[in-house]
Amino acid sequence: MLYKFAKFVVYMVFKFLFRIKIIGKTNVPKEGPVIVCSNHISNFDPPVVGITCPRDINFMAKEELFEKKGIGFLLKHLNAFPVKRGMRDRNALRNGLGLLEDGGTLGLFPEGTRSKDGNIKKGLAGAGFFAMRSNATVIPCAIIGPYEKFKPLKVIYGEPVEFESLKAEKPSAQEVTDEIMENIQSLIDEYKK
Repeated sequence: MLYKFAKFVVYMVFKFLFRIKIIGKTNVPKEGPVIVCSNHISNFDPPVVGITCPRDINFMAKEELFEKKGIGFLLKHLNAFPVKRGMRDRNALRNGLGLLEDGGTLGLFPEGTRSKDGNIKKGLAGAGFFAMRSNATVIPCAIIGPYEKFKPLKVIYGEPVEFESLKAEKPSAQEVTDEIMENIQSLIDEYKK
């Protein structure tokens, strides 16, 4: 209930402030497990992906945020779950895989942290891990800023990442993440104009 209300309120505010233009929303499947992988340029990225994705989306958030009273309460009620950064967090991996097994939508920022210069960075292996360990459809997402008042912000959902030929080569999780990042970069290159 809080999720739907917050999504509506934030959408109205952000749509007004940032003139959000959504492209490719129909590429996100209506059913079944989905992983949305986006570039990361601002603290506003999670709510922007959350309000523009046609499905309810679950994000991992750094564990420290859950320790703060107000924000911790909000995160728990806005479909977020904690992850320990800088180490392999088995609980977070289990939570993410369980969510996908139940047909949910997992939102990831494979870079792990915001890009200070806006250029896409190397993604971490976690996105590839989830892609290879689940039957989820992986949707690349590109956020093209800047986040400036009354300036257009584009959110592009690309076509599902094709892994069939890659799977035959038995790739590492990092190689799968690299493929996802290439798809995100392609969206940025295509729509940055």
